[in-house]
Amino acid sequence: MTQVLFVCVKNGGKSQMAAGLLTQLLRDQHSAGIEVGSAGTEAGSKLNGLSVQVLAESGIDISDQHTRQLTPELQQQADWVITLGAEAQVDPIAGPRYETWETDEPSLRGIDGIERMRLVRDDTARQVADLHTRLTTQDPT
Repeated sequence: MTQVLFVCVKNGGKSQMAAGLLTQLLRDQHSAGIEVGSAGTEAGSKLNGLSVQVLAESGIDISDQHTRQLTPELQQQADWVITLGAEAQVDPIAGPRYETWETDEPSLRGIDGIERMRLVRDDTARQVADLHTRLTTQDPT
């Protein structure tokens, strides 16, 4: 069983979206043997409502998810630890494979609100699709 852990700062937006997107893609493609989770380096107390909304627009419901704090134990259980954006700082430990995904930040271009989250969702979906391909082939480099 391959375990993927997505990480962002509060675990309310980007990492939850990535986990929801990969979980749905795994279902749609009937991919087995991969478990998906998410955590935050400074976990907040609730999900970002706009993140929930833009995933719902794509037919993905993450409204029942909860934030959780990143711990060394969670990292140790993971085969892949993927950090979304430069804001979250993860201290690697031996074992998991680590990646940091540069994520689009539309607010730097003056785009906020629901439009911002749709762009973040679409950017994340592209990266998740690439990861799915790597996870489901023989050579996941």
